[in-house]
Amino acid sequence: MEGVVSLLPIVAIAAIFWFLIIRPASRQRKQVAELQSQLSVGDDVMLTSGIFGTIVGSSDETLELEIAAGVIIEVVRGAVSSVRREVGSDTAEAAEESHGVDAEVPAESTSHEEER
Repeated sequence: MEGVVSLLPIVAIAAIFWFLIIRPASRQRKQVAELQSQLSVGDDVMLTSGIFGTIVGSSDETLELEIAAGVIIEVVRGAVSSVRREVGSDTAEAAEESHGVDAEVPAESTSHEEER
């Protein structure tokens, strides 16, 4: 009985660690994987490096991203961290709630050409 009582704090710490760290991280990984699998041509995305662009082509493993007029780069799907949606889009609001993507992007920040 005494041995079981001495193991109780270790089991409690393991349970706390599981609920506070491992479980939320697993849920977030699933959400990001789902987001990356649903990417399609025409989506405005942000890469993990902070580069913004529009998807112009895709395959199973890679995406072709237009980052400026006529400048297309090829990136792996795993490099996409979020999808930008226009304000007021009902589907974007639903996606934000279920996937955690950035849905509220001001209209003036979507076009970098106008700023120049």
